[in-house]
Amino acid sequence: MDVKVLLGKRIQELRKAKNFTQEYMAELMGIETASLSNIERGKYYPTAENLNKILFILNVEPDELFCFRHLAPYQDLLFEMTETMKNNEYLTRLVYKFFKLVQ
Repeated sequence: MDVKVLLGKRIQELRKAKNFTQEYMAELMGIETASLSNIERGKYYPTAENLNKILFILNVEPDELFCFRHLAPYQDLLFEMTETMKNNEYLTRLVYKFFKLVQ
């Protein structure tokens, strides 16, 4: 997937986790709601200035903002998890415990 799209999805994910609307976040950033929408849809990269504002408003570090492996296609994630756990009994049991907790 395109990095621009992944970054946009990650910004949207973090914004929603803070219960911020696009309108509210755009206002805090001093940009139009449509501009934030274009960033979140992966149509445009944020400028360096807006990227800095995003980090500040969402209170995240750059490495957290650019952590979007979990946004990969479902089949890729499932394959990676299956292959990783295949020969690791401890990890399989740990994941199972977590699964039972959130089920």
